[in-house]
Amino acid sequence: MDTLIYVYAAAVAVAALLASIAIWAPRKTWIRATAVAVAALFMPLVYAELTGLLSRPKPIKFEWFERHVEQATVLSVSLLEGKAIYLWLRLDSSLEPRYYVMPWRKQFAEKLEDTIEAAVKSNSSVVLKKPFFKKGFGEHGELNVQIVRPPSQPKKLPRVPPRIFNPRSDEI
Repeated sequence: MDTLIYVYAAAVAVAALLASIAIWAPRKTWIRATAVAVAALFMPLVYAELTGLLSRPKPIKFEWFERHVEQATVLSVSLLEGKAIYLWLRLDSSLEPRYYVMPWRKQFAEKLEDTIEAAVKSNSSVVLKKPFFKKGFGEHGELNVQIVRPPSQPKKLPRVPPRIFNPRSDEI
């Protein structure tokens, strides 16, 4: 959400700069007034569109800033047969989930579905290795998903019998 504020502030700054250029340009008054009005209408439009983008999935091929991510935990998958594969991912560098969309590929969908079913049966999680690389999944070939078992809990030591103090006993 914080980055949304910075993007909006940058858009407003660009619109204000363009409006100031239009005001000081040696043009007719109605052209300058129209430029200022367009800049004023641009600001709420940008705000409405940026907030609308928050609920839409990002195409996985457009994730440029997270290309360094080695793996992402798959939180959820929704398959829209013949159209798209929707993914909720938690990147290894972040705690917040992110919403992505991939183009439909039957082999990817089947592999994701089989892997998730196996992970649910074994109470494990599914990890997508190198989810954002320069080449798309279609050019790269295989979807690299694997099941990661949760770490085993440490063994508990046997209970030590309690020591009870008895004041009437001669034992110390």
